[in-house]
Amino acid sequence: MIRDQATLDALLADVRSWVRGVAHPAEDRVAEANEVPDDIVRDMAACGYFGWSIPEAYGGLGLTTEELVLGAIELSQCAVAFRARVGTNTGIGSEALVADGTEEQKREYLPRLATGEITGSFALTEPEAGSDASALTTAARRDGGDYVLDGLKCYITNAPIAGLFTVMARTDPGSTGARGVSAFIVERDSPGLTTSAPYRMMGQAGSPVGEVRFDGVRVPARNLIGGVEGQGFRTAMKVLNKQRIHLAALCTGPAIRMLDLAMYHAERRRQSGRAIIDFQLVAAMLADCQTEIEAARALILQTARARDDGRDIALEASICKYFASEACGRVADRCVQVFGGAGYVADNAPIERYYRDVRLFRLYEGTSQIHQLNIVRQMRRRRQDARA
Repeated sequence: MIRDQATLDALLADVRSWVRGVAHPAEDRVAEANEVPDDIVRDMAACGYFGWSIPEAYGGLGLTTEELVLGAIELSQCAVAFRARVGTNTGIGSEALVADGTEEQKREYLPRLATGEITGSFALTEPEAGSDASALTTAARRDGGDYVLDGLKCYITNAPIAGLFTVMARTDPGSTGARGVSAFIVERDSPGLTTSAPYRMMGQAGSPVGEVRFDGVRVPARNLIGGVEGQGFRTAMKVLNKQRIHLAALCTGPAIRMLDLAMYHAERRRQSGRAIIDFQLVAAMLADCQTEIEAARALILQTARARDDGRDIALEASICKYFASEACGRVADRCVQVFGGAGYVADNAPIERYYRDVRLFRLYEGTSQIHQLNIVRQMRRRRQDARA
């Protein structure tokens, strides 16, 4: 749903200008420093990027799902680190509060997330609870007016720099699976909470990912999201269903950027006196890239509109994430191929960095294989519902 086309067009134009004028020239700087510099973070905050999906009542822009994905496609047409720096605040780091937080919790934390004063992080994955997140063992024990948290989370985006964590923990020690899981808001300065140094990763330089350890961390009972135990996994699924559409858009932006780089190269690189874009096999790879980008974009927008209409999109969200992340990987592979040997040399063009960066898309927030299983599970559920 687009509320006002002129306002959205202006926002998208501003983002497009920022990506080309600020982000692209800074990509090497970010890769070398392995962080987004403070001056750029302040600029992103001033542009309002941290609060895109946070309601206007709490200082954000209150973008609808359709507006959010259109913005995400534009913002992600640069190195992944830029959108990752703001992405948790306007995605998984705030969505649990937006969806299920109490009014007191929203007033306390959403305005600070919207301005970028604090960085949010979503702590779900554990060493033995990755693809099956319902197997988590992080425990939350009630003790008077507090809960006491113990456990370890891993592969958490922005954990090393986050000021606020949405944490899934088991409040019913006798429960298994999704039952007995609750969601908490935990502040970084809570005694007993520590984070690791950022992992050394294959790609996505400048986007810190690490571990979060809870060793007897006391969390006030008022920070139980929604004020009700046992609803955490339901909250997590609300967060992830929206985020899967958002992430699909964040896969499509880099694909557009890589194709732009490949087109530019193919029109200027000459072999035997001809631009290589005139060779049919090169042209076919470029055509396949454009086709998959357009298919992903159409699928994402269709699903975003369905969510805005209040429809059940658990199936479609999984399809979006699966298709867009796999398509992005295929685009990356073809674009390196178009560059030939130059595509493997870091000094020649940013295409090799993008190739490494986008590989992670097929792993996080549900591997492609988990989404294949989820797609079939959702298909069967709908067939059963239709027969009932």
